Amino acid sequence: MKKFLIHTMGCKSNQFESAIIKENLEKNGLEEVKSIEDADLYVLNSCTVTHKSDNEALYLLRNAKHKKHEIVTLLTGCFAQIEREKLLANDFIDIVVGNDEKLDLYNVVQSGKKFCAADIMQLENFHEVYLSDTTKTRASLKIQDGCDNRCSYCIIPFARGKSRSAEEDFIISQIKDFENKEFKEIVFTGIHIGLWGKEFGKSILDLLKIVEQKTDIPRYRLGSLNPREITDDLLEFLSNSEKFCPHFHLSLQSACDKTLKSMNRHYKVEDYIVQIEKINALFDLPFLGSDIIAGFAGETEEDFEMTRKNLEKSGLSQIHTFPYSQRSGTVGALAEGQLDDTEKNRRAEIIKEISRKKLDEFIRKNIGTVQEVLIEKHPDKNTGFLKGVTRNYLTVIINSNDLSLTNTLQKIKLERYSGGKIYGEFYGN
Repeated sequence: MKKFLIHTMGCKSNQFESAIIKENLEKNGLEEVKSIEDADLYVLNSCTVTHKSDNEALYLLRNAKHKKHEIVTLLTGCFAQIEREKLLANDFIDIVVGNDEKLDLYNVVQSGKKFCAADIMQLENFHEVYLSDTTKTRASLKIQDGCDNRCSYCIIPFARGKSRSAEEDFIISQIKDFENKEFKEIVFTGIHIGLWGKEFGKSILDLLKIVEQKTDIPRYRLGSLNPREITDDLLEFLSNSEKFCPHFHLSLQSACDKTLKSMNRHYKVEDYIVQIEKINALFDLPFLGSDIIAGFAGETEEDFEMTRKNLEKSGLSQIHTFPYSQRSGTVGALAEGQLDDTEKNRRAEIIKEISRKKLDEFIRKNIGTVQEVLIEKHPDKNTGFLKGVTRNYLTVIINSNDLSLTNTLQKIKLERYSGGKIYGEFYGN
């Protein structure tokens, strides 16, 4: 096999790991191509959050074989880890590889094994693999894997194993490597980054203090956090940091205490409403994103109305919502009070409309302000102008096509918001 095509589904951890897979294969002489017709090996890095994602993975693999019968299809990721050997019963799947083994995919392929996936629940250590990818403007650094929570809707702990943290020295070394490659921003990712350091007796705050002491990276931002892990000490440290990008993503899941309890989420709505207020008071125009599941098992109309009201009055900037999907192997799948798809979708649409209004309000608050923008390596496709990301996670189109400014930090005044786009101009030049 000389050429490969990789398709990535799901979360940022999967995206990071696909970059690892790509580098692993290229270092061993394989060439990445853009179409199935040109590939010898088709790698699908899958998600298994819902049965819909499982079905999509099967469709993609079947389609690859249909387009090119002789292509070797390899399924990895969370779907592969959960369903394991039985996936090989499908004649359109040639190789099944687990979540840990995919980080050394070339050797797995060379071994000739059709199945390679250890019991991930037995893994004790974080799999440290350096990433050299320079194709993106912002570097991703996975610092943690696995999850120790047992939320009643979620299968991911069984696909990723227990929480495992990268060592401080590995993280610092990877950041310094990114610095040498002139990256200006790093995004810390993982399955549950708020658990970083638990097995060392340390916390995410301890790590960030070390990062700020030992590295010179100008900007960093954090992936999704459980509200319980955003302590006052963490907020105080971040609010005084010159490097932290004021962008929070809170894994909330519901805004009704009864639903949160049935989800096995160990906090109450009031806890994170107060927390959101603290964040908005401590930071200048922080971006506050969140996740909400609509129509979880047992969620009554009254429960949903509580969620709707609490979301509307919250200080969130944006809400990522999706209808609840039963996942076999979880407590939620067996719970009473399952809603039909029509009702779940109706509730999701109501939350999406709240999100649209909140994002619109947040963006308008930013118009007229001067923001530090990291100019991305790829211009805006429609206008050809430069585009970049503010510290508080807004994408801005800048009235310039000077490509020499890519990967630099610039002061940009956000001038107008039109057609869903933010437009800015250089400030003080």
